[in-house]
This record gives sequence, structure tokens and C-alpha cells, in this order.
Amino acid sequence: MQTRRFLAGAVVAALAAFIGPALAQEKSIVVASTTSTEDSGLFGHLLPLFKARTGIDVKVVAQGTGQALDTARRGDADVVLVHAKAAEEKFVAEGFGVKRLPVMYNDFILIGPARDPAGVRGMQDIVAALKAIRDKRAPFVSRGDRSGTHQAELALWAAAGIDFARDKGPWYREIGQGMGAALNTASAMGAYTLSDRGTWISFRRKDDLAVAVEGDKRLFNQYGVMLVNPAKHPNVRTALGQQFIDWLISPEGQQAIAGYKIDGQQLFYPNANEPGA
Repeated sequence: MQTRRFLAGAVVAALAAFIGPALAQEKSIVVASTTSTEDSGLFGHLLPLFKARTGIDVKVVAQGTGQALDTARRGDADVVLVHAKAAEEKFVAEGFGVKRLPVMYNDFILIGPARDPAGVRGMQDIVAALKAIRDKRAPFVSRGDRSGTHQAELALWAAAGIDFARDKGPWYREIGQGMGAALNTASAMGAYTLSDRGTWISFRRKDDLAVAVEGDKRLFNQYGVMLVNPAKHPNVRTALGQQFIDWLISPEGQQAIAGYKIDGQQLFYPNANEPGA
């Protein structure tokens, strides 16, 4: 009898040793998001709070928005949090996302060298500033990576009536990299670049760079979150992913977003309850 009990106990212990780590491993999700949410330190602030509340681990794949959406389209993420509303709505319309929900916003700013070769510092008209940069052939660094920032930049050039098939030249440099790399390149070249404010505030190597243009309503920068559609990808951890989304848009999550500051400056502003955001 004792032998049977010993064997039964050994089996139970072995199963527990096997199942325990498996269950712990299952309580995790992958979030495809932007370099701005990662590089700004926002996730470093939010994720420990979320894990303390739910026990769920979150792995962030930080890419440009276009790449993050592609990652989600392949089913390599459970949730996607990005900042290009038209692309997000297209993602949902194609059936890859369940529903788009607003989370937070900040704004884009035009960063430039202290000597301001295009003479745009202090302007609040981003279109006029871009025209001045083009007219003076002042150096400009573009992320060129299909990110939300890159898409916003291209839309602003179009609003300025600038046709890159005709006007793009050596003064305009596409680097195909993230925001931190774009700011570093702009610093090295004495160039202008478009940045999200969150990354700019958290960027420590500002050197001779400064904010040149801000405050134009066309620089508004909205973020949205979506659960990847399990009907497209059955591997999606639907319940855990939805818990993350629900927490982000809850009063607790929204307060956590508002509470993230660097040197007293708020990087993101929660607006989950704002209709049409």
C-alpha cells in the first residue's frame, strides 16, 4: 500500500513539475507595438503594474507601425498597439483585428539643429515649415520605415504640396530605422526630423537639437489598440490579450498612462473614453 501511495505521489509531483511551468508560460502574451511606446519607457512603467494586477507577462515586439501590423497579420502577436488610425482601421476591416479602441495621444514635433538653417523655429504651421526646409534644401532625416511617424511625415509633405518624385534630393535622407536612430542621425547631420514627443522627451543625447515647430493641430498623434482576430489565427491568446486591452482602457490603466512622466513632463495623455478618437 505504501509503495502504491509513494508511486502515486511521485506521479502527481512529476505532473505538477511538468504542468506548473507550462501553465506559467501560457500566462503571457505578445504585443506588437511601436518604437515610441518602447523607447519612451512607457511599457517599462506600465507592464509591472499590469503584471502585479493580473500575473500576465507581456513581451513587446517594438517596430514601426507598418511592421507591427504585419507581425500581427502573420499571427505572431496577440495584441497590437500602434499610432496610424487609417492603417489600424484597414487592419480591422481586413479581418485581422477584432476591434480598434483608442488608448492615448500625444503629438508630433519638428526637431531641428540649434542654428536653424531653414529659419523655422517658433513657427506653428508645420506645412509652411516643411516648405521652407525644401526651398532651402536644409537637411532632413526621415525614418523611411513605414512607421506611424513616417506615415504622418509623408502626409504632411503631401499637405505642403511637395512631390518627392520631383523635389526629393540629397537634402532628404531616409534611414529605414527607428526614432532614436533618426534623432541620432539628425544630430550628427545637423538636420531636421519629425519625432513623437514621447521619444523626444526620453531622448538623452539631444546635443544641439531643439524643438523647432510644435502646436499645429495637424501634429496630433493618436494611439489605438486591437486584439488580433482569433478567427484568423487560432493561436491568439484571446482571453489574456483582452485582459491587457481592458486594463489599458480601464480607469486604472488610464491613470497609469497619465502618471508616466520624465523630469515632470507627461509623455502620453489617456483618452480611451473619447468618442471617435
